[in-house]
Amino acid sequence: MEEKKVTWAELYFDLVFVFAVTQVSQLLHHHHDWAGTGRALVAFVPVYWCWVGTTVQANVRDVDHVRDRIGIFAVGLGGLFMALALPGAYGSRGLLFGAGYWTARLVLLWLVSPVRGAWLGPYGVGALVSGPLLLAGGLLDGTARELLWAAAAVLDLAAPLLFRRRLARVDYHPGHLPERFGLFLLVALGESIVGIGGPVAGSDLHGAQLLSVALAFVISCALWWLYFGYAADAMRHAMETTGSRRDLIRWVFSYGHLALIGAVIAVAVGFGETVAEPGRALGLGTLALLYGGCAVYLLSFSYTRLMMFGRLSPTRLAAAGAVLVLLPLMVRLPALLALGALAALMAGLNLWEHVRVERAVRASV
Repeated sequence: MEEKKVTWAELYFDLVFVFAVTQVSQLLHHHHDWAGTGRALVAFVPVYWCWVGTTVQANVRDVDHVRDRIGIFAVGLGGLFMALALPGAYGSRGLLFGAGYWTARLVLLWLVSPVRGAWLGPYGVGALVSGPLLLAGGLLDGTARELLWAAAAVLDLAAPLLFRRRLARVDYHPGHLPERFGLFLLVALGESIVGIGGPVAGSDLHGAQLLSVALAFVISCALWWLYFGYAADAMRHAMETTGSRRDLIRWVFSYGHLALIGAVIAVAVGFGETVAEPGRALGLGTLALLYGGCAVYLLSFSYTRLMMFGRLSPTRLAAAGAVLVLLPLMVRLPALLALGALAALMAGLNLWEHVRVERAVRASV
């Protein structure tokens, strides 16, 4: 099969989701207790699922022509409406959020309509079930809206499992999807840079703030290295060699990257709460975003490795455990120390993995 390239239309489409990720971060920034985190996740799932649906459609079809370019941009407009609605998604903009999502899902169903029976699958679920549920939720208030939107998110996430036999007959391009999902992770990592620089850009930038910026940047670099240093190539290799690309796409990319990207967004919000006041002790909520986000990120790699190769990542599991052990110990300490401890642990993990890989390469020669 000829290698499929990411098109310029897809890259332009991603710019909408740069804005959407920023809006999700703001939603989580204002409400990061357990309830607020749950609402942010419920709102993020349809945003993410619009992106996933467009990416998979672009993978299985030739989209570099007028009809599909216009369709991709139309989905992008729906995503832009959702992003604009996110700050007030649980308030006065709920209807805009639901309408933006349903519009995007209807366009996606139209884009895949040349495929026989396309409506009987995840695209049909989005257009005919979860989209109307989000729209209906936008017309309601309070708990009723939250329940309908949560149900829509669960249905969207369950659709690839419910229709896995139909999806098994789809011919996927192995190189395109790892590149696309890696690009979305880069979008989330870009939000971590905004979380580092944004809160201090207008301040006096004293020495402690500059040090906190540097430590937070080390953490962000470590998150990048953990994915693009080793995992990205492993995922591409798994896609090229697996006997079931359908299962790998579902478990590693659609679900695994939801956890990876969500974790990076949590860390980005944690940076925004931390770097500006390095002498202030962090609350448990902010530490949960910062340390908990890193722990989820590390645990997600063990999950994806298990799905790809049938084994866990002991180093990343141990590092996740260490992060969780450190979390409650940081509650009364200054933010600068919390950043320093996390930066040392994450950088140390990358160094240790690098040494192990180099030893393995030398041993095999």
